[in-house]
Amino acid sequence: MTVFVSASELNERIRSGQKQTILAVLWEPVEGKAWSKFQSEHIPTAMFCDPAVTLAGMPGRESGRNPHPTLESLEQFLAEWGIEQGRPVYIYDTGAGVFSARAWWTLRWMGVEDASYTARPGSLPMVEIDQVRDFAGLLIDARDAARYEGRRELLDLKAGHIPGALNLPVGDLLDEQTRQVVGIDTIRDRFAQLGVTQNTAPEDVVVYSGSGNHSALLIAAMAHAGLPVASHYVAGWSQWSGDPTNPVARNL
Repeated sequence: MTVFVSASELNERIRSGQKQTILAVLWEPVEGKAWSKFQSEHIPTAMFCDPAVTLAGMPGRESGRNPHPTLESLEQFLAEWGIEQGRPVYIYDTGAGVFSARAWWTLRWMGVEDASYTARPGSLPMVEIDQVRDFAGLLIDARDAARYEGRRELLDLKAGHIPGALNLPVGDLLDEQTRQVVGIDTIRDRFAQLGVTQNTAPEDVVVYSGSGNHSALLIAAMAHAGLPVASHYVAGWSQWSGDPTNPVARNL
């Protein structure tokens, strides 16, 4: 299964009249601005996806900033976007890919694979906070080093990371110039440094970030490189840090 594709490949599909669903996953801090941006310019035939509305549930201290959405809302939006059997899905955003990766992970979780779709919620592994508390495997934090180490935190209630977690900033897997994902060998090497190889069991690895976006991109990179698709702690640090009873680790 192809995870990342080139603009030229998608352009050729559109030019030749092939069937596909294209999602423009656009987010802006000002309400309504993402929709305005979509209206002014988007890839032909693309459907609008606001990740804060369609890919996340109600935020809160107990649930996190971008908790996993309800099954009912996902089913509704997939129908509105025209995702169905025989139509491959192409997803893009206007940044480094964290929002489109969140959409990719969510659709894969629902059972969307290339041009096939059978509603199978839970098709990718996801864990909740209680499972993370009891987890004895490899926990990977996908945020940048400053947030992981506890030196800077502008989004969540506390600085630091979940005790025992190792850090692999997803930005390290993006080319500095193009912001595209680096080569497969480089991805495999970085994960091997943490002990993750193609023979690692998926249930032995859990990935998280602040609220499920950067971690989704890290998981997409794993899939792209042929590594096991790790379990996803979607609510992430935003939920963990919201509970005052949870321990916090810092590298200061």
